[in-house]
Amino acid sequence: MNLFHLSKTNRAALFFAMTLLPSGLVYSQSRKDTVTKEKQIEEVVVIGYGTQRKESVTGSVATVKGDALREVPSANITQALQGRTAGVDISQNSTKPGATMQIRIRGTRSLTGDNNPLIVLDGIPFVGSLGDISSSDIKSIDILKDASATAIYGSRGANGVILVTTNRGTKGQKPRFSYNSFTGVQTLFSKYPMMDGPQFAKLRAYATPAPTGNQTTTSPLYATNGDESASNNIDWQKLYYKPAMITNHDVGVSGGTDGGNYNVGLSYFKQDALIPLQNYERFALRMAIDQQVGKVFKFGVTSNTNFSKSEGNGVNPGAVLGYSPIANPYNADGSFKRVMTTAGGIDQTWIYTRKTLQGLGDKYIDETKSFASYNNLYGEVNLPLNGLKYRLNVGLDYRTSNSGNYTGVGVFNTNAQGPSSAGRGNNQTYHWVLENLLTYDRTFGKHKINAVGLYSAEGNRYTSSYMSAKNVPADFFQYYNLGQSPQADITVRPEDQTYWQTGLLSAMGRVMYTFDNKYMLTATLRADGSSRLAPGNKWHTYPAISLGWNVTNESFMKNISALNLLKFRAGWGQTSNQAVNPYSTLGALTVTPYNFGSTNSTGVYVSQAPNPNLGWEYSKTQNYGVDFAVLNNRITGSIEYYKTHTYDLLTQKNLPSSTAIGSIVSNVAETENKGFEVSLNGVIINNPDGFSWDAGVNFYTNKNKILSLASGTQRDVNNLWFVGHNINSLYDYQYIGLWQAGDPYQNILEPGSAADVIGSIKVLYTGGYNPDGTPVRAINADDRQVFDTAPDWQGGFNMRFSYKNFELSTVGAFQHGGILVSSLYGSASYLNRLTGRGNNVDVDYWTEENTNAYFPRPGRHLSGDNPKYSSTLAMFDASYLKLRTITLGYNIDNKFLDDLKINSLKIYVTVTNPVVLFSPYHKFSGMDPEPNSVGDQNQAVSGYQARQLIIGTNNPSTRNYLMGLNLTF
Repeated sequence: MNLFHLSKTNRAALFFAMTLLPSGLVYSQSRKDTVTKEKQIEEVVVIGYGTQRKESVTGSVATVKGDALREVPSANITQALQGRTAGVDISQNSTKPGATMQIRIRGTRSLTGDNNPLIVLDGIPFVGSLGDISSSDIKSIDILKDASATAIYGSRGANGVILVTTNRGTKGQKPRFSYNSFTGVQTLFSKYPMMDGPQFAKLRAYATPAPTGNQTTTSPLYATNGDESASNNIDWQKLYYKPAMITNHDVGVSGGTDGGNYNVGLSYFKQDALIPLQNYERFALRMAIDQQVGKVFKFGVTSNTNFSKSEGNGVNPGAVLGYSPIANPYNADGSFKRVMTTAGGIDQTWIYTRKTLQGLGDKYIDETKSFASYNNLYGEVNLPLNGLKYRLNVGLDYRTSNSGNYTGVGVFNTNAQGPSSAGRGNNQTYHWVLENLLTYDRTFGKHKINAVGLYSAEGNRYTSSYMSAKNVPADFFQYYNLGQSPQADITVRPEDQTYWQTGLLSAMGRVMYTFDNKYMLTATLRADGSSRLAPGNKWHTYPAISLGWNVTNESFMKNISALNLLKFRAGWGQTSNQAVNPYSTLGALTVTPYNFGSTNSTGVYVSQAPNPNLGWEYSKTQNYGVDFAVLNNRITGSIEYYKTHTYDLLTQKNLPSSTAIGSIVSNVAETENKGFEVSLNGVIINNPDGFSWDAGVNFYTNKNKILSLASGTQRDVNNLWFVGHNINSLYDYQYIGLWQAGDPYQNILEPGSAADVIGSIKVLYTGGYNPDGTPVRAINADDRQVFDTAPDWQGGFNMRFSYKNFELSTVGAFQHGGILVSSLYGSASYLNRLTGRGNNVDVDYWTEENTNAYFPRPGRHLSGDNPKYSSTLAMFDASYLKLRTITLGYNIDNKFLDDLKINSLKIYVTVTNPVVLFSPYHKFSGMDPEPNSVGDQNQAVSGYQARQLIIGTNNPSTRNYLMGLNLTF
């Protein structure tokens, strides 16, 4: 069994084909099935600083309606966006309640800078996260992917733009109340695949060192005594995990008068975790008001305010997974012991269980309280020239977060008198933006012109501080008064105090021209000036242009009735990224204490050299697309190809040792992203009085690679960057099996006694050979390989079935190829040491009777605490096909609702993360095949970069069962 090689059968591709197949078989001429071309033309999308008819869009823009997002009940709309849009990769970097998700639009560009897309909420750049916005508020999400579409947002949109449009009231609408709610239970998707008591006892007994000298047998590496007995069988995960509740309530009222409209709402969300003491709670208040004053003036305000509280984020299951399953945690009276001794007395461990953690009371607290208020105001005036309009946008945002933690005497410590400790931190973000917009929109016969001019200013200010203390005199002080601790035990480190302020000035012009609904042109010119960069490099001006040809409206297409839309698009543009940290051009000094004779003093030294030449990171993007619709718009879709070249990337450039400074940040590297995207939507069966079936699928590729690094070097091993490979590459040996008895070259390639080496991991040798065929050297660091981790292709699908008042919908995702890192099986998490010291993942290991095993012989050929080369065991085929949600809903009959004065009422049940249809990793481990951690999180030893997403010892994945309702009256 080789877990790294790709499976020969490709069920993801088969399912992809089956999803599309019916759309070519079913076609109805019923009038109810027909969506006229005229209606299709009127559909508009948000493109930034305005809207545009979908038929006239020339850039790469994807739209997801709010109703589609609400098919996936969740606290964070990024979960509902997963798998919905080609080219948008949304991944978990944590499974804790309230955690945000990683979003990448068309790959990763920057090596050290920010790769997150810009979020724009109701026209104003948003400093919060998508998790701060309730899904009930959203009218639509439009995603700008190529430079011709994102150029209007300048350097802020270098990584793509997500435009969020929220619901607003309607003029003349009577007050309408809505209530949306779901409540349910979260259950364990699967336990971590650890050994039980008998399996572990067998492993420990077999894990013996190789005999030496005249020895014929050896004793196990670790004895079984103290709190351990081979007759015990403790399921530590059962003592730790417990099903948890999740609930959401959202109430709103909207309406309008002849001159304006309003929308006000309040929402509450709470999610408990399966592990003890951990939960997330959020309150949110929203308001949107628009008011017309006469025929000339219009103004409005949008406010989103939320308060959240997160508890127990410092608790994780990593330690519990490694507990010996043959250790007895109970005292004679049935209570839990405080500490247990295992591995022959070598290890002492404080016992984590749900009961012991919940019994801590005031002795432990770990919480973060956050408050944020995002406010947009606008004023708009129609100028005397027909079609000319001026608009002023003002954004005023404030975010603050206060965190505190306290651990009492002896808590989590094997020493019952271990000192108490506490810490307190806070941070504030102040953000403002001022935008002046002049818009001209006119139609002259066959000519349509829309021109926008922008001048804007934006400012950010951030402050942060943290202090800690030991020997807090009493539990009830917790972290609220660290000054009560002895002064010598209070620590305020300079590196924990932060302040920075930045500004951005911008000017932009965009012209959109359409002739006869056939030929489209969009041209944009933007200039940004950033305070982050050095004088002479602060400003940059970059262009973007895109063209479109609607072939359908040509005269020679009039008789082709089956083709409703055929549009070709091409675009080119440049964007830039102010990826440098504030004040980097000035260099940095670090404070350090030192002794001068008998005097304690504080000094400073240069820790980062100044670079007055630091500039922008630049990207040039090409985009080519085809949009189509056939069979009376029953089947619609698009095909796109893009290529993005990013250069002058910021990386560390080594300096001569004589400078006493190791490196300097410079614009020296290059990367490339290119790929295809396919989106297809079909109305397969449309019968409003009976059965209907809609389906959608998207498929995309992204080939990411580094083109160059600093000083012409081909590899940066410390950062795992390699020219010609993707940014998230791995650098390791290549597993090819286990050493078996009788191998003629074992003593050359892997020196050591056969008793020690046989059954251990065998890796690929890349060196030369002597004339007689023998290897010239032993395996060494030169045999390490570069592994590209990115998938070959990925995508998502959704289907919706309806029959009369019933609806059944499902959303899924798939991925083919790539490397999934599961640190459980490698060397980083210490859960596959195969020595018997702590519990081990359940694996098929080598024995004299089981020589065809994949995992090595326990106890032999170790490197430190792990089998030699065991990091290679962490790599798996990353392919999967899974359903993310299944929802069954029922719309209450209108006749019944009319009597109750109710507009609509829908009741539904949803299962999230219900089933994995195909995955080599899931088949092997039973676990969810999607990452749940960043690379440097919850690991016993280092080995992966923070940017790498892995499966680690974070909160386990859940399967949620929810019941909800949507009510309007």
